[in-house]
Amino acid sequence: MEVYFGIAVTLCAVILAILLHEVAHGYAAYLLGDDSAKRAGRLSLNPLNHIDPFGSIFLPLFLLWSGTGFLFGWAKPVPVNFSRLKKFPQDMLIVAGAGIAANLLLALLSGVLFGFLSSSHEWLRLFLIHFCISNLVLAFFNLLPVPPLDGSKLFFGWIRRPWAIKYVSSDSYGLAALIIVAVVLPMIGAAFGLSVIDPLRWYLSWILSWVLEILGV
Repeated sequence: MEVYFGIAVTLCAVILAILLHEVAHGYAAYLLGDDSAKRAGRLSLNPLNHIDPFGSIFLPLFLLWSGTGFLFGWAKPVPVNFSRLKKFPQDMLIVAGAGIAANLLLALLSGVLFGFLSSSHEWLRLFLIHFCISNLVLAFFNLLPVPPLDGSKLFFGWIRRPWAIKYVSSDSYGLAALIIVAVVLPMIGAAFGLSVIDPLRWYLSWILSWVLEILGV
């Protein structure tokens, strides 16, 4: 029973981190003049408003079934009409970075709170540590400069050149590349006993160990 409860606590931490990431994008856009997310009902913590059938359900279940040991998925991106923002490119950069900033702040707060709680608060500490890790993973994953991740807009979205605009808008190609790196390569490596073919896990593990050491978690 405790095992299932632990899984439920972990899933709640992951889902909440994803929801807050997306809501942060939408709310930042709303404050800067674009109410697309609000009109679409996306400034909500109701998971049903953010589910992407493939990225939120099918792909994570497939990865669990395949035993890759790495969960990869996404929620529906909140709609943002960048042309309605008041200042370009400043406002676009703020909206793109809002999700990452929210995740980093939540990771810091949960890490600090974790340090203040005694071991008697077992389940709350479990939630906080997984909430901290989930937020860190989301933040540093989204920093990668690959469309459709936020990093592509932060690093290239402010450049008013045809190649930059084309790169940032190439969501389908970037998503295919991410799936290959995060899913296909590790599966090929596992099939041939080559666990080192997992660059995304290496990157996130290195970042996590470094940040959690700083937080003393």
